[in-house]
Amino acid sequence: EPEEVMKPLISEFETAHPTIKINYVFQSQREYRERLQNALAAGRGPDVFRIHNTWLPMFRQELSPVPSLVMSASEFESSYPPVMSYDFRLGGNYMAVPMMYDGLALYTNDELFDQGGKTVPTSWEELRKTAIELSVCDSADGRCTRGDKILISGASMGTADNVDHWQDILGIIMMQNNVNLSAPQGQSAEESLQYFTIFNRADHIWDSTLPSSTSLFAAGKLAMYFAPSWRVFEIKNTNPKLKFSVHPLPQLPLDLSRGEKPTTWATYWAEGVSKKSKVSDAAWEWVKFVSSKDSLMKLYKTASGIREFGEIHPRTDMQASLVSAPYVGAIVSQASNARSWYLSGFTFDGPTGINSKISNYFADAINGINQGRQASEVTKTLSAGINQVLSQYGLATQIATPAN
Repeated sequence: EPEEVMKPLISEFETAHPTIKINYVFQSQREYRERLQNALAAGRGPDVFRIHNTWLPMFRQELSPVPSLVMSASEFESSYPPVMSYDFRLGGNYMAVPMMYDGLALYTNDELFDQGGKTVPTSWEELRKTAIELSVCDSADGRCTRGDKILISGASMGTADNVDHWQDILGIIMMQNNVNLSAPQGQSAEESLQYFTIFNRADHIWDSTLPSSTSLFAAGKLAMYFAPSWRVFEIKNTNPKLKFSVHPLPQLPLDLSRGEKPTTWATYWAEGVSKKSKVSDAAWEWVKFVSSKDSLMKLYKTASGIREFGEIHPRTDMQASLVSAPYVGAIVSQASNARSWYLSGFTFDGPTGINSKISNYFADAINGINQGRQASEVTKTLSAGINQVLSQYGLATQIATPAN
């Protein structure tokens, strides 16, 4: 958050704790993970810092466990969606406290949907059909075949070079298809890769000549787009007149009689305290204060005064207040069924980060399928690469967040 959003809470905390001074530094996202980790290693890092939910393997040596006086393990587990307990548990401890939540959602261009007489798809099969029907190319009949210029794309899927958040999209498709992301081989993994790329290699409604999916959606030339909530601000700033809405993710068919539930995707941030902090008690006192229900409500209200909305409440006992809100309601409604893994886009963990390394192997897999390579060959290479990365963190046998 910018300092103007944090300042009222900082003042309130310092008044109640006159011996503690909060020095809040707003950090650029660029190379953030490397700068943070280098500073911590050199003993000049911050006492409190923000990490992505996939970063625990990279920061386990730098983080101090959450003290029970700040939040007990049982309190943590009852306060937040299950995915957060999975993401930040290390042994018998929790290592960070969330101040926000976010996840992947389906954005739709309302004007294009109205013009086409379409309803928002709730399954991936419906999404593909709707995407094809809403796409327009420069052909005589407007339909899209290989080589045609795409004028309006129905959905931003199929490539790894200009689909923003492609990692998250492919990740959730695989999770819903019961793929073990640590070793994505077999029919389910192959089908998932083939589905993601079919929008490019067979349907020809997305290709690498297009601008980024975020830019195309903001320009009104993309019917369906996938992103977390923070992209709303960018889209609104780029095109204030664009009429769009945000919806829950499509699902694969569910067998409700077997208790199957929707599977969604989480990508969010939390606050940790440095193991090297010389004022850890004060640092945890601040984290306890700023992550409280009262503080979160104040933060949301202050932030909503300068932009469309504040950061989504992470606490399950607060999310009901946002479930009907424009833009964020769909994401809140998916939180209880969310899962995560080290395949998140835009975490800014740098070229040596776990997400970046794993993303490179998945990008190679997507490119391989698009170039006509056998899916079985592609997934074999992909699994070997993932295992190599995970082994560096002692995670070779770890699978993605178990379904709730």
